[in-house]
Amino acid sequence: METLGKLDHWMRICSPGISHGFEKQISYLCPVATGFSYVDDESLVAKTDYEAAADLTTLLIELFNGNETLQKSPLYIFAESYGGKFASALGLTALEAIEAGKLKAQLGGVALGDSWISPEDYVFSWGPVLKVMSRIDENGLNQSNSLALKIQQQLAEGKSENATATWSDLEGVILRYSNNVDFYNFMLDDVSNPAAVTESRMRSNRYIERTSAGAGAANSGLGNLMNGPIRKKLKIIPVNVTWQGQGSLVSPAFDGDFMKPRIEEELIMKLSQVDKLLAKGVNVTVYNGQLDLICATKGTEAWLNKLKWDGLSSFLSEDRVPLYCGKGFTGTKGFVRSYRNLFFYWILGAGHMVSHPQSNPSSGIVIRSKLPQALNHSFKVQKDIQDEFDSR
Repeated sequence: METLGKLDHWMRICSPGISHGFEKQISYLCPVATGFSYVDDESLVAKTDYEAAADLTTLLIELFNGNETLQKSPLYIFAESYGGKFASALGLTALEAIEAGKLKAQLGGVALGDSWISPEDYVFSWGPVLKVMSRIDENGLNQSNSLALKIQQQLAEGKSENATATWSDLEGVILRYSNNVDFYNFMLDDVSNPAAVTESRMRSNRYIERTSAGAGAANSGLGNLMNGPIRKKLKIIPVNVTWQGQGSLVSPAFDGDFMKPRIEEELIMKLSQVDKLLAKGVNVTVYNGQLDLICATKGTEAWLNKLKWDGLSSFLSEDRVPLYCGKGFTGTKGFVRSYRNLFFYWILGAGHMVSHPQSNPSSGIVIRSKLPQALNHSFKVQKDIQDEFDSR
């Protein structure tokens, strides 16, 4: 609702221009223990992206196989941030279920927005990006690169939990030398982390906290909305379950998987999840906000250039096409490059949450109006499904 939909950051109704095409949505909670989803046994919380994708595929089978309306509409998987790792994994597991006849659906495409696909490439991008922007000096750059190299070595040795701990240390270094840059928009300061903050606060797993709870925490504006009017609307939430009530279980459960990439991971076939989706003809859309640091565009370009897809060379040789917003020339708002079933969008002026009006008022319009028509169609399908739900 907040990122793509009807409500803005302050839980107010967005203007018609910003919310165009997103009047109603259905969202599914992943991994289990986020939002209203819960487990009776805490040991059942997903610990890897693959487990989370398997859970979601099971849900899709239940939803689609008994609903002919859904079966007639293509399935589009659309995710941002850490959700992008889930999306690439889900794209494959859903496609495998479709091919095996277990899931009665058509996979139309996968969209990955500012997605944590290759943590190693992203941590190597932080120092150089901030140095060019004069946000850190040579000392900060050297320390940043040193810790990025340490993370690379730990991942190569299979010490992913150690890599997660070092990643947290690296965030502390970045915050120290940048005077608390906002990881979601490197042109801003992180007001939630003032200079007087303690070292232990600086070294907390801030990104995991944001992605597993953050604005959706039970005591936040979104939490109050979900535990209030939305809970009443759903009418099926058990009395002992609250929005984000088990959210604290998610972050530690993923410590071992958090830094593992979704590229260069298939040791036998030497193909990544994204490569496999492309090879099977699935439309893959990648988009990135210009001002994002946590999943900086420099890092996204780095992992994309590592793909083994047979169309990569031709894709990289294509010229980018500029994107505009509104009537007349209002300035360049972004660029797009495409070849066959791969699309890449550079969204200027946007931070980590590209389509969020608070990130950049025009960026949401650009990404919603310029994404491949098939992906935009998915949101109309969501509205039709929600209309059916509302009528019951």
